[in-house]
Amino acid sequence: MQDRPIIGIIGGTGDLGSGLAKGWTAAGYEVVVGSRSREKAETFAAELGDLAKGNDNVGAAAAADVVVLAVPFASHEATLEEIKPVLQGKILVDAAVPLVPPKVSVVQLPEAGSAAQIAQRLLGDGVRVVSAFHNVGASKLHAGGRADCDVLVFSDDKEARDTVIELAAVVANRGIGGGVLANSAAAEALTSVLIWINRNYKISGAGIAITGL
Repeated sequence: MQDRPIIGIIGGTGDLGSGLAKGWTAAGYEVVVGSRSREKAETFAAELGDLAKGNDNVGAAAAADVVVLAVPFASHEATLEEIKPVLQGKILVDAAVPLVPPKVSVVQLPEAGSAAQIAQRLLGDGVRVVSAFHNVGASKLHAGGRADCDVLVFSDDKEARDTVIELAAVVANRGIGGGVLANSAAAEALTSVLIWINRNYKISGAGIAITGL
């Protein structure tokens, strides 16, 4: 892996994925935007400048060192199955949140514990799964500059976790290690709480900050 990894974003034209792409390319990282529609990905990548390229999901994952999965939970497992053959030996950053419409402001974690644990079991030990970016409002990323919140990062692989902590600090205030992958259930559940806060207080981007560090 290079000093600055190439980042592939699966679901890169969605709200979260496109916001992350904007932040990383603005900071000088090469990004491959992935989408089910290669044409849509290429059109958006062209807007980001020379550091971005567009491809379909498999092509984006194959071209990257670090792959970020930013798709709805409803298509989480199907997308993982699609890109699994090109993920071996890489870091997969799972940003999926197990929201169950229409009650997205109610915590509804899967029986397996978390989306990230589902990903690790499906992909096997050859892929280093990291869980992050659940609690970053897309509106914060699209506002320009770094999002004014912290990013909790979880993984059973310390080196992979540290890599993503560094990437999180590029697009938000800080990346903060939150422990092993099983702990990602806390951040995934917290997303529903933040959605409730957004609705109740009529704001668009409630986030978190860890004090005392």
